Amino acid sequence: MSGFLDFRACSGVRYGGLQITQVKPRMNVTAKPSISVVMPVHNAFPFLNESINSILAQTLSDFEFVILDDASTDRSAELLREWSLRDKRIHLYQSKKPLGLAASSNAVVARACAPLVARMDADDIAHPDRLRRQWDMMKDRPDIAVIGTLCNGIDAGGREVRPRDRWRLVRRSARIPFPHGSVMFRREVFDQVGGYNEAVARGEDQDLFLRMTTCGRVMTLPDVLYSYRYHTSNATLFNGVRAVGEDHSQNGDALAAFYMLGAMRLWAGEPPMLLEAMLKKRSLKWNTKTLMILVAAIWGHTSASTLRGFMRSSIRARDLLAGMRVKDGTPYEWRLESSSHGLRVHDS
Repeated sequence: MSGFLDFRACSGVRYGGLQITQVKPRMNVTAKPSISVVMPVHNAFPFLNESINSILAQTLSDFEFVILDDASTDRSAELLREWSLRDKRIHLYQSKKPLGLAASSNAVVARACAPLVARMDADDIAHPDRLRRQWDMMKDRPDIAVIGTLCNGIDAGGREVRPRDRWRLVRRSARIPFPHGSVMFRREVFDQVGGYNEAVARGEDQDLFLRMTTCGRVMTLPDVLYSYRYHTSNATLFNGVRAVGEDHSQNGDALAAFYMLGAMRLWAGEPPMLLEAMLKKRSLKWNTKTLMILVAAIWGHTSASTLRGFMRSSIRARDLLAGMRVKDGTPYEWRLESSSHGLRVHDS
């Protein structure tokens, strides 16, 4: 299957023809940890301290922390070396050339040794009880292949800008209801489906978890155990800029790209800056969804602050409504749209 690799080993120095250097040797221990936390890093220096500290301060401490510096050009590599000397659970690797999102994610999982793997993104924050809550669920539920958590949104300064949204759990959607960095998954399932598809330039997480539904249940804890950071150097924003400039064969892909880009900018504290790009996009098909995004683009162009206020109020309202059906602590299965079964999330 093109774009997929086998990741059954947790050692080795080469990946994809590029040199991966182990910066700090692993401790010689006989027992494997219960969990491997994996984190690819590329130019995340401003947020690394908070992100790393949020993992090391977890209430569950039986884990290894596998970090791959994907050829960062800022001070990330230096800071990662300092952290690796402070805590023996950190195993640090470095790629001499940038691998990119999917390949760096595969490379860091390939060096994980535990049967359960927890993803962490280098600019986000894991809440103290995150790993324990996910571990407690997965150790007793072999039917669960993946479990993520709900999140709130924070800006570059760490202030909450987007509230929890339990509405994601009660609707059917082709989109996963949790952030990528919040997940814990079974390594054997990851290997079975072939890991991240490196032919997918965007949505590599969406593609992976959709394939994992063929091997087990994809679940979400309805509590806020993760903070997703919106900022102007986020990889999602760069992917959005590129996606908006491409000629999409499907209207839904274009709309998703516009929404992703506008949301990232808006919650980061900036205007969405979509109006001009949408009006120039001749391939857009005008329907209800297109008009809704266009109205938001006009509103954000006129007054981003009032649009943010309206969106926050709307999210809080639908979260309260969803709370009538959602019980805290009870995991909810990803409810795919009927048209999503067998659907391959791909780069178009």
